[in-house]
Amino acid sequence: MPELVYPPVIATAKTMFRLLDLKITIEGAHHVPRTGGAVLASNHVSYLDFIFAGLGANASGRLVRFMAKESVFAHRISGPLMRGMRHIPVDRQAGAASFRAAVTALKQGEVVGVFPEATISRSFTVKELKSGTVRMARSAKVPVLPVALWGTQRLWTKGRPRTLTRRHTPITILIGEPINPADFPDPNVLAAELTTRLSALVDRAQRDYPEKPAGPEDSWWQPAHLGGTAPTPEEAAALDDAAEHSAPSA
Repeated sequence: MPELVYPPVIATAKTMFRLLDLKITIEGAHHVPRTGGAVLASNHVSYLDFIFAGLGANASGRLVRFMAKESVFAHRISGPLMRGMRHIPVDRQAGAASFRAAVTALKQGEVVGVFPEATISRSFTVKELKSGTVRMARSAKVPVLPVALWGTQRLWTKGRPRTLTRRHTPITILIGEPINPADFPDPNVLAAELTTRLSALVDRAQRDYPEKPAGPEDSWWQPAHLGGTAPTPEEAAALDDAAEHSAPSA
């Protein structure tokens, strides 16, 4: 099937990156296989993370099929784009169908992108990972690549105004070595390994980031354990819980 939508979208995104003079650093792009299925498992700190995680795979000539909530596909603008790029809708009330679609795509040699935390981390630390990432990699017999993103939260994240025209922002994309599920017969051990590697990558991205907050009023994007004013993981969990219980029922 010809790719009529994805390449123009990538070209448009790259043009915007140049216009905004984003300082994008990509490390480990060579870990993305040029052929065959693979799971990209990224941390989640911004609504724009899928764009930058996909950019990390672009050097290998791969187009990442991201798993995204179904409501994005229902939107009159984003919906046609998401379908045209052959992303995978996720219905949280009927997750089995989404899981099967992802495994099928992996077996067909696609790279599937997932955010195993399921939601944006308000604390900007790695939350507990959902089991689906490990299960789909095991089912399809493909490697999992941890991906750390940092700096994207400064453009648009949960609970903060969008600053999509912010210029000169450093963006870090670190892609870790592939984890072969065959090396971890116990899925719990595999899940723990993914958590460890992803957390280590995120920590490195944070500590090596070329900018620091200008002052207390600008430290909202820095995690608490590094001196920022972002919520602690415990505070973030309480905020998520409150938001979930205040949301209107379907």
